Amino acid sequence: MLLMVIGMSLMPAFAAGQVVEEIVARVNSQIITHSEFLRSKDQLKDDVRQQDPSNADKLFSEREKDILRDLIDQQLLLEKGKDLGITGDTDLVKRLDQMRKDMKLETMEELEKAATSQGISYEDCKQNMRNQIITQKVIGEEVGSHLSITTDEQQKFYDEHKAEMEQPESIRLSEILIASQKPADKPSKPAENGTGGPNAAASDSAKSQADEAAKQAEETAALTATEAKTNDLLKQIRAGASFEDVAKKNSAGPSAAQGGDLGVFKRGTLAKELEDRTFAMKAGEVTDVIRTKQGYVILKVTGHQVAGIPPLKEVEPKIQDALYYEKLQPALRAYLTKLREEAYIDIKEGYADSGASPNQTKPIETTAAKEAEAKNLKKKKKKVLGIL
Repeated sequence: MLLMVIGMSLMPAFAAGQVVEEIVARVNSQIITHSEFLRSKDQLKDDVRQQDPSNADKLFSEREKDILRDLIDQQLLLEKGKDLGITGDTDLVKRLDQMRKDMKLETMEELEKAATSQGISYEDCKQNMRNQIITQKVIGEEVGSHLSITTDEQQKFYDEHKAEMEQPESIRLSEILIASQKPADKPSKPAENGTGGPNAAASDSAKSQADEAAKQAEETAALTATEAKTNDLLKQIRAGASFEDVAKKNSAGPSAAQGGDLGVFKRGTLAKELEDRTFAMKAGEVTDVIRTKQGYVILKVTGHQVAGIPPLKEVEPKIQDALYYEKLQPALRAYLTKLREEAYIDIKEGYADSGASPNQTKPIETTAAKEAEAKNLKKKKKKVLGIL
């Protein structure tokens, strides 16, 4: 799998107040520094630990050799994006806005403050995201758009992976919960001084029973009102109202914001009464009003997966995705090899590009090239010192 190392921040060494940056590789007029290389190495360590803690050392050892290759890949794709006029600006704004919404922030200024408060450079974050967008678009336009998947390939993949596709019966549910409103407890009246005798005790007992009866009457009235409201919502849904919209506006459940979506349930994970009702239903069907401890609910079966191997048509999108990514990796590697052969790449002794092509051309040291390299290195140094 191609490791996309995007926008690594610099971690320079300081000596006598000066920033010392070793250049590991030159890619056309761009450079890759030793600190960027180390940053990528640390990122790879973190990634493999999260991916498979028990085999982290082995995975790191296997992938370490590709660190410089991936940094060069990134630079080549970014330069190609520039040639194609891909800026990623529009998509960047959309992603940042979605991030703001996910964090429930009102403005982009609040998002910037949130990043800064966590010790994250907001500008670096934006550049990282922009780099991701650009490289993804280049890969999509230059490689992905040229891949084709035939019906025969889909059928073959389906036949070879049937055992992996076998699924237990399951349903996807959404709910609308109308919670019961319990009457507020009335403050108890303080007891009067004195025993009051047996008549007073009898009076207190009668009053207590009356209060309890009144409370039960209020609870019954509240339940009746809750049930009536739920039945009215069910009537609206069966008259054509969107279940999801009704859930967002009325449901007291935690899934209200998602239109009531509760997720997928396999047989044996629901209460028997609910399982018997819902597993007998088809996708799109809605239950009657159901009484629960929390109040009254309406359930909708939004999906019903029967047990066994799903038909090809049902899993076709997943098969297409699997075949696409299966073909993408070798095609992308071939494309990056071609970009290398069209570029000028120089690797410092002691480092190796595992994606190198024997047809690559060593860079010719021209005055313009040296000036561009010096400008690029100066820019990176300034960024480290916080001048930019």
